[in-house]
Amino acid sequence: MHDATGTKIKKEAIVANEVTKWFGEGDTKMTAVNRVNFVAHFGEILFIVGPSGSGKTTLLSMVSGILRPNAGTVTVNGTDIWTLNNDQLAEFRLNTMGFVFQDYHLFPRLTSAENVAIPLILKQRDWDESIAEARKYLEIVGLKNRAEILPVKLSGGEQQRVAIARAIVGGPQILILDEPTASLDGDTGKMIIAFVKEKILNENRCIVIITHDARINEFADRIIHMEDGCITGLDKGTE
Repeated sequence: MHDATGTKIKKEAIVANEVTKWFGEGDTKMTAVNRVNFVAHFGEILFIVGPSGSGKTTLLSMVSGILRPNAGTVTVNGTDIWTLNNDQLAEFRLNTMGFVFQDYHLFPRLTSAENVAIPLILKQRDWDESIAEARKYLEIVGLKNRAEILPVKLSGGEQQRVAIARAIVGGPQILILDEPTASLDGDTGKMIIAFVKEKILNENRCIVIITHDARINEFADRIIHMEDGCITGLDKGTE
């Protein structure tokens, strides 16, 4: 789809409308996210940045269907996710979203291939078929020869790539990364994000990255700045 000037219009992947979250009541009430509005599009890599305590992780949890907002709506690929019941929401997350957590969350007693296969197993896919598919995705992230290795024997960058392979093995349209470079040195962190942008991002996928690492801002298409639970600015990044 194009606008009147011929510019291609990107489809909306995530629409947050007046999203608000508070904790506690009365004198102890603390507003973590306050009436936030933003749109993320397919085909872009969107950063949400801000200092610790700015509300970015709480916002991430609400737009990914993990934490219910007190007010506002979140629409993901056309679905108002907080109108779904718990079972529907769990299935929606499994089929639509991929997550790369700050500490990777790899299972220490499972090999790289077994870790990557988990989303397929949750979809009740055959074990051998799932492992074979997991190996394909490990090859995509450059770990073809690390499929039988346990996480403890992998470097931080390798663990991160296993986590990315696990996040994308089910073909999610929305990929969310929470502080993906927090445990990595500068060069490795840049390498991981450059890889994500070059190999994982496509016109049918939206990638949202929560970070406070300004060293990787160059890879963003747009950057949302948060402070004290509010959006304080928007940069165009590399667009």
